[in-house]
Amino acid sequence: MAIGLIIIGDEILSGRRVDKHFPKILEMLTARGLTLSWAEYIGDDPARITATLKRTLESDDIVFCTGGIGATPDDHTRQCAAAALGAPLALHPKAREKIRERIADTARDAGVALDYDTPDNLHRLKMGEFPQGADIIPNPFNKIPGFSIRHKGAGAHHFAPGFPVMAWPMFEWVLDTCYADQFHQNPQLEQSVLVFEAMESTLTPLMEAIEAEFPLVKVFSLPHVGEAGIRRHIDLGVKGEPVQSAAAFKKMLAGLDLLKAEYRPA
Repeated sequence: MAIGLIIIGDEILSGRRVDKHFPKILEMLTARGLTLSWAEYIGDDPARITATLKRTLESDDIVFCTGGIGATPDDHTRQCAAAALGAPLALHPKAREKIRERIADTARDAGVALDYDTPDNLHRLKMGEFPQGADIIPNPFNKIPGFSIRHKGAGAHHFAPGFPVMAWPMFEWVLDTCYADQFHQNPQLEQSVLVFEAMESTLTPLMEAIEAEFPLVKVFSLPHVGEAGIRRHIDLGVKGEPVQSAAAFKKMLAGLDLLKAEYRPA
């Protein structure tokens, strides 16, 4: 099951806000034995959002998408998802119910008379207009739901607001409700060492030999030029299926010894 992440918003690309979704999504997935396969950042450009969603909707991937599902002029994600699907937007009956609950809560808290038909409240219902056939994602923060679209095979797109306080519990609900049977199905073991003053070209034959012998293992090499009080080194390691990864790590250490490389645990 490949999992992707799409983060939408000019404010991220301009630096007005620092993205917090990427590390949080990694944390959520790792805690459940899942991994992130890809991520994309997109500005508030309807044509680009539509093209991206049209491409990703053709996949079997599970995609989490944040941002742009409100009802202001710079929110385009709901409309773009509908355009990418070739489906109309429609007010989801459960979303209408939840938004009206939120309107009633707000009126009660403010001590004003409840009127669902004011221009502001009628406009709020637009936040419940999703591509026809979508399911809602409950929002425990303010009840305004997100939405999910099912597509190829087990593939789906799950859309939440850009606000972390809303998006994160919504995505956790999606994971725990829809994909619990996938948790910890593909255990991984990762081990590495810091190899000092070595050239990657010297280590490449060893890396290639390990990957050739252990097909369920990936070798990684992350050079560091010397920072944080540690001299120049390469973070060299393996990750993959636990049994093969453990054997590959032993072979890697033996190969480093043959090269008379200086290394220590990462």
